[in-house]
Amino acid sequence: MDAVELTLWAGLVIGLAFGIAARATGFCLVSGLRGWWAPAGTGTAKIRAFALALALAIAGSQALDAAGLVDLRRSLYAQTSFAPALILTGGLLFGYGMVLANGCGARALVLLPGGNLRSFVVLVSLGIAAYATLSGLIAPLRIAASAVGVVASPPDLAAALAPYGFSEPAARLVLALPLATILAFLALRPAARGERGTLAGGAAVGLAVVAGWYATGVLGADDFQPAPLASLTFVAPVGETIQYAMLATGMRPSFGVAIVAGVFLGALATALVTRTLLLEGFASPQAMLRSMAGGALMGVGGALALGCSIGQGLTGLSTLAPASFVAAGGILGGAWVALRGPLRVARPAVAEQS
Repeated sequence: MDAVELTLWAGLVIGLAFGIAARATGFCLVSGLRGWWAPAGTGTAKIRAFALALALAIAGSQALDAAGLVDLRRSLYAQTSFAPALILTGGLLFGYGMVLANGCGARALVLLPGGNLRSFVVLVSLGIAAYATLSGLIAPLRIAASAVGVVASPPDLAAALAPYGFSEPAARLVLALPLATILAFLALRPAARGERGTLAGGAAVGLAVVAGWYATGVLGADDFQPAPLASLTFVAPVGETIQYAMLATGMRPSFGVAIVAGVFLGALATALVTRTLLLEGFASPQAMLRSMAGGALMGVGGALALGCSIGQGLTGLSTLAPASFVAAGGILGGAWVALRGPLRVARPAVAEQS
């Protein structure tokens, strides 16, 4: 088995773990923010699970880099220049879209195997919009906008400490350990007995991000055909999976496609074991349009921001890349506008909630 094949199998296993954990515990940033921000919120367990996932993703990813096992500066998030306005706009669009669709792309992918047909519409809309923005009809506009307001940037925050005499491994530890500790402290204190399963799901997702870096950076290491350094993300890979389903005989699956397939299978297995498989549709044509719009906004926004609530909110932030902090801020800002702001989105009817 060569490095590429090994990486694909690793991606499938990582996706399985993500699908099982996310399906079993309801891991979802939208649900977490709604429980935290909404006037009739349901508590902070899910947002603290996301914080725990981020804590472990940062600590584990930076430990891999400090140990010399992976070089996170090879990832697409570590840019030496970027357009903050474009990244921020993409994040805002994605954040608003994920509330409109009542869940991000990863959540839709987890719900689909359980019979949630609304998620199918969200994913198709997301995938087509993402590819139209990356390499289709909207791509020329994206390319033109990416040249506006470009600023120079260190590839990550560790590089920003280099002028102050910090070695790169030391800088990573100085930044990562306090940040991960604070996030973990906020996530775990206090933790009621009923919340432990939710927090365990967050821990599993955070470790899956670290495993993704290890799979592509270590298992995929090859002098002649190295695998692109990547981890969990669900915007371009969803579009790529749709494309692969149509053109499988003419292209090889990527790590992202393997992740998507694994998440689907893991969520399906969990739905079968827990006997929660149930066909669900839309309550009205307006609800369908809302899901289509939310998916399209996530596809366009995720392509502009170079990631989604998982791709930038966890994987990107785990690299400590400045652009990822801008994107994550945009995603949170867009979600706030939809949940609490002037363009507030009405909560779906009970039949539409997941």
